[in-house]
Amino acid sequence: MEQIALPNKGSLSEGAVQILSDAGYKCRRHSRELIVRDAEHAVEFVFLRPRDIAVYVGSGLIHAGITGRDLALDSGAPVEECLGLQMGHSRFCYAVPAGSGLTADTLAGKRIATSYPRLVEEDLRRRGVEAEVVRLDGAVEISIRLGVADAIADVVESGRTLVEADLQITGEPILNSEAVVIRREGEEVKGGLARLLRRLEGILVARTYVLLEYVAPKAELEKACAITPGVKSPTLSPVSETDWMAVAAMVRTKGLNSIIDQLGELGAKGIIAHDIRTCRL
Repeated sequence: MEQIALPNKGSLSEGAVQILSDAGYKCRRHSRELIVRDAEHAVEFVFLRPRDIAVYVGSGLIHAGITGRDLALDSGAPVEECLGLQMGHSRFCYAVPAGSGLTADTLAGKRIATSYPRLVEEDLRRRGVEAEVVRLDGAVEISIRLGVADAIADVVESGRTLVEADLQITGEPILNSEAVVIRREGEEVKGGLARLLRRLEGILVARTYVLLEYVAPKAELEKACAITPGVKSPTLSPVSETDWMAVAAMVRTKGLNSIIDQLGELGAKGIIAHDIRTCRL
């Protein structure tokens, strides 16, 4: 039976469980179980600390896992990304006291507090900057005020916490992170893991498309189909009124309202957008 590691708490955990459930897997916990077995798919979902998942996968004890890209890279474990899950987006950035004038390239001799020492040390080496990296397990933003550090490197989502601590981001992100599926480096993707990845890809595609249905005047059909070309081509069906045609096509969610506006200007009627649970292109 294959084992897949999932984060045991936080938004990463919620997102991982949701997308796997959408893909047909039984992985929801009723309480605080460490392992949930999906007998139908011969998979055990093991709930671990997000920071530890790459270590277990890299050691070969767990077949694959879902964690943050930043956590996987900082672990130094021999793992590879199989698939980005388009959720849990964040930036890993340097932040300095507002108005200090410090930049990522002028941190030589400074103290940098972080919960991701490997990522910071690698970035400093690339820049040729020698600085002291102070490892903290959390509450990194307060370290400057308490005199522990001169700058920090941390995961940033909204940036509100930095503003509250009178800090500002400096330079481009060290890393753009998201939730990812990882496997042991060099391991072949096959069997249950290959099936799981195909299903997840179907869910991700479905989340970026809707099925748009409408009826259009035959005189405007060519223009309507140009607006909604679908994946290959739209599906056309006759209706009882001979001068009209029913059209169905997958369109991207982004820009949907603009597409509906254009169809309306052509005289299309009964325009309905349906959510898609999963699909394969």
